[in-house]
Amino acid sequence: MRVYNSVMDGLPLSGRTALVTGGAVRLGRAIALGLAARGADIALHYRSSEAAARETAEEIRRLGRKCMPIQADLLQTAALEQILDAAKSLNGNITILVNSAAIFERGTLAETTPELWEKTVAINLRAPLFLSRAFAAQTDSGDIVFLADARVRRPAGEYLAYALTKSAVVSLTRGLAVSLAPGIRVNAVAPGAILPPPGKGQAHVERLLPGIPLGRIGKPDDVVRAVQYLLEADFVTGQILDVSGGAYL
Repeated sequence: MRVYNSVMDGLPLSGRTALVTGGAVRLGRAIALGLAARGADIALHYRSSEAAARETAEEIRRLGRKCMPIQADLLQTAALEQILDAAKSLNGNITILVNSAAIFERGTLAETTPELWEKTVAINLRAPLFLSRAFAAQTDSGDIVFLADARVRRPAGEYLAYALTKSAVVSLTRGLAVSLAPGIRVNAVAPGAILPPPGKGQAHVERLLPGIPLGRIGKPDDVVRAVQYLLEADFVTGQILDVSGGAYL
């Protein structure tokens, strides 16, 4: 079992620092707050949600944890290593990387332009890959958690670029779990119907209820608990933890 320096407050992630991309809003925010509640200090990446990042950072500090908001555009390749360098100034090496940031834009095969494809690949796949490379270069012991998507079992044609990049994230998770072992564990959480897309109402996800065996829409806390489990389960790597209530089976 790996041992990290602890502040001796009995919390399982004490003494650890997590970089959470897209951590100002939505699931990224919930994950950042959940990890802070279990003892981690947080490097909070955001792109444009500055006010939300400040608010989330204040909530984390009220939990007694350090938090550093870091603004960066994941479309810019040069920004990726700079994010890690900035995050390291919080406490030294980062030992948890949660790749949460993603875009979810509609586009069938006919509608998928080269611009949409390149933007989706850059944010959903290239950024997590190169952030993971930079993370592995600065620590020989830690955890990487990707956010995949349960729908990759049955990719939706109207979100083609998104589905393809999230399918690639599943392969990336399994590949890095082997190549970065034994020091760095790599896992992913694959949410189902949790939050509606930006600009959509709750009805957008509730229409999926008939296909969910557990009969309810998920909550952000369901995803948070899955991430926490993967960070604390020392004999688990290369796994895709489905958090969809049984949808897409």
